[in-house]
Amino acid sequence: MEKTEVGVLALQGDVIEHLQALRRAGLTGVEVKTREQLERVDALIIPGGESTTVAKLLDRFALREPLAERVAAGMPTWGTCMGMIVLSKEIVGMPDQPTLGVLDVAVRRNAFGRQVESAEVPLDVPALGGAPFPGVFIRAPWVERAGAGVEVLCRLEGQAVMVRQGNILGTSFHPELTRDTRIHRWFAGWCARARSAA
Repeated sequence: MEKTEVGVLALQGDVIEHLQALRRAGLTGVEVKTREQLERVDALIIPGGESTTVAKLLDRFALREPLAERVAAGMPTWGTCMGMIVLSKEIVGMPDQPTLGVLDVAVRRNAFGRQVESAEVPLDVPALGGAPFPGVFIRAPWVERAGAGVEVLCRLEGQAVMVRQGNILGTSFHPELTRDTRIHRWFAGWCARARSAA
């Protein structure tokens, strides 16, 4: 069986870190900057970064519509921190910032505080089993509202920080900045199942 090829949106942010995490997990990761590259991958990670910048770059690189179409068509997609913001339907207090609008959540940017309040926190993620996951939070958002079709996979201080809606995964934290590859491997596992079912 062919390996699942996971793309990492390479417009800005933690691109290299995700590619390295995928490699550590024994997976094939490739940069995605063009529509042609997007069409070739089986799944996509939208990394952490700066959401306002990436929203503009999606338009500059003519990726907004094709990306939204592929996600709507069932491509497994994972947004970490900024990536989750870009996927969301709503950014609390920022109604004019464009998003892809494919993940039925309202997120609050920088909800856990400023850069100096960044921290690593052990997280209980039942879907992963085993030891707590090291959650790295850097100017992280949280999910303030989740739609009926959204499953909350993890909470911190009562707030949702890991959610899944069908083929879409969102994490407030940065698994790519740890040595723990469980979430990358878990994501790749359901990517492979989606590919075999297609």
